[in-house]
Amino acid sequence: MYAKLVLKNAKQSAKDYLVYIVTMTICVTLFYSFLSISSSYYQPDIGSEYNFTLLSDGMKIAICAVTLVLLFLIRFVNHYMLRRRQKEFAVQSVLGMEQKTIGRLFFAETFVMGMLSIVIGIFLGVFCSQFITAMLLTSYGKNYELSWTLFPDTVFLTVSFFVLSFLVVGLFNTRTIRKTKIIDMFAADRKNEPELEKSRWILTITILFELFTIWMFAIGVQKLRFYYDNRLAVPVRIMFWANLILPAAALLWSILWLIRKKKYGFSKFLFGLLVCSVLNACTAASVPAFINQYDLPLGAGTLNQYLLFLLVDLIFFICSLIYLVSSFIVLWKEKSPKHKYKGENLFFFGQVLSKLNTTSKTMSLISVTLVLAIFLFIAAPVLTGWASGYLDVRSMYDVQIFSRYNDVYEEENLPRDNYELVTDYLAEHHIKTDGDCLFSLYLPKKTDFHNRMKYDFPVTAISLSDYNQIRKMLGYDPITLAEHEFTTQWKTIVTEEERNLFLEEHTSIMTDAGELTLSGQSHYEEPIGETAYNSYTDIFYVFPDSVCEKLLPVMRNRYIITSENLSYETARELEDAFSNAYPEITDTGVNYAIRLSTLQINSTKASNFVLQATMLYGAVVLMVICLTILSLQQLLDADKYQYRFSVLRKLGVEERQIQKLVLKQLGFWFGLPILVAASVSAIVTAYFIQTVSAEISAYIGFAALLSQIGMTVGILLLLLICYFLTTWILFGNSIAKQ
Repeated sequence: MYAKLVLKNAKQSAKDYLVYIVTMTICVTLFYSFLSISSSYYQPDIGSEYNFTLLSDGMKIAICAVTLVLLFLIRFVNHYMLRRRQKEFAVQSVLGMEQKTIGRLFFAETFVMGMLSIVIGIFLGVFCSQFITAMLLTSYGKNYELSWTLFPDTVFLTVSFFVLSFLVVGLFNTRTIRKTKIIDMFAADRKNEPELEKSRWILTITILFELFTIWMFAIGVQKLRFYYDNRLAVPVRIMFWANLILPAAALLWSILWLIRKKKYGFSKFLFGLLVCSVLNACTAASVPAFINQYDLPLGAGTLNQYLLFLLVDLIFFICSLIYLVSSFIVLWKEKSPKHKYKGENLFFFGQVLSKLNTTSKTMSLISVTLVLAIFLFIAAPVLTGWASGYLDVRSMYDVQIFSRYNDVYEEENLPRDNYELVTDYLAEHHIKTDGDCLFSLYLPKKTDFHNRMKYDFPVTAISLSDYNQIRKMLGYDPITLAEHEFTTQWKTIVTEEERNLFLEEHTSIMTDAGELTLSGQSHYEEPIGETAYNSYTDIFYVFPDSVCEKLLPVMRNRYIITSENLSYETARELEDAFSNAYPEITDTGVNYAIRLSTLQINSTKASNFVLQATMLYGAVVLMVICLTILSLQQLLDADKYQYRFSVLRKLGVEERQIQKLVLKQLGFWFGLPILVAASVSAIVTAYFIQTVSAEISAYIGFAALLSQIGMTVGILLLLLICYFLTTWILFGNSIAKQ
């Protein structure tokens, strides 16, 4: 009998359960599709040089960790269903059914609908997983083919996670129903939320902001005291003073308000702090930019502190802005009676203000979450593209052997080895080579050997013949130099301005072999690998061979290109053999290292894909959570609005005008948090891209980045349109004329 009752109730409440089913189906689809590539049954053809275990294990951990956030969404959607059915539960209790039984029946209904969502979600996940597989194979440079496969272990993990989630949430719902009084159930739809003035959340946010402002002021005093110098550039001096004066101004405004708070009111006080937060955010954002631009010795700790201040300022700005929206609307309404009484605007303002006074906290949380989601969408291609482009520079050779002299203090201990162990290993395993270059890097002046100051290491030099051999291995044309000339090789990350400034100051250099003048072809930018440069330098010199013979060699490197790619097992075995013979740090202080492109590409591609998939998955999950909350928040109040709109009909308002009013109202509730989040995200994204512009230009390209950002915006708009249209249709049905 109870089973029939459960199915009957579920059928009658199909409209209410539609949002529940859609949301749960989306969650299951995302979970299965992203987790499918971690299945033990998933064996993509990516070649013997790759080990797929690292990627699959990383995906499993990352996706499961992010999916825990879905527990909040499942709980919220169940709470929505619980509130929609309160009056029905009250009637059942009055008719004699125990509340414990009602709770169990409700749990059974939601569980049945949840299982339906799991079935549909796994089915859709099989299709969606093809996009994830395509993304994976593309990142490995492999062709993609459709393969419709259902992975048993992924199905088991998906079903287990969501069934366990339904059980946990169901227990809470059953307990809630059992503890709720019948009279409270009857009055649930008439219960008012706390007034804004009685809510303490904005007061808590304000106090926390004040505490961070005090901390920011203290840090500003400290940095000004220890690092300020009148010889610094004017923008840097302004930065130091601004990071002290503006926090002090925010604190003085707070003191002034405490003295005259009856006159100003809390809204004016909050508006003043909002302005201060904008100014503080600008000055805090300038610190990381100036550290890089002017090479300020403030350290990573200072950088992290001001990034934290920037984050706090942005969060406070969002919260205070949304809190003050109602005050702005009231002010505008009073200042513009023409708009106030135009059409149904008076009704619209009443609808918005009555609800805004109780939902500003939710709107603020949604805006902050949307900013995070949008940033994850934007940052994912930037970070992975940066890592992929950097990988091309790091793994240009199948075998890279290099040394460092940073901890060597005696010249006789400098490396002189030819690394014959690698030669013997390649011969033993019948691995042929297409290129092999053993070379040394020299100091222009022997006296620079003891210069070990970080970021001031001397620029090293390479002989012309060795440089041309490396260029030949990479397919570049050879270069020529006159007897007393030199040229330079630069990393691609260096800007043209930095390079030109250095060359203007180094038209000639003194060496232990005499003075050299800069060649007519002063620089080369073709990537040749990062291990050819000395520590903390982005440049090395190219000298004639006769000059290098008189200089002190400090590093000994060897680059090898094999005829065929090394397999993963071969590369791992060679790395272990080299590490046993050449420890990372020897007793004499020499640092030896080997890099094999197979291992580098394998680990980097796996890490990149896990990072990208996790960030995209997390962004979509956060986006779905925010849009679901916005949708359910309106649908939950639809029954209350039914009477209000019926009054409009009785007053003679046409149905077409009512539909416009509904559209305007939903547009406001969806648009407010999304518009605030989009505005803040645009500023954050612009700042982020500007900060890493050199890396984007060197490793990604702005054209490719803009296309990826365009795809991201398209996905966000598609999700927004789907949720908005669904809410509009269901809301319209709820207030429709009976």
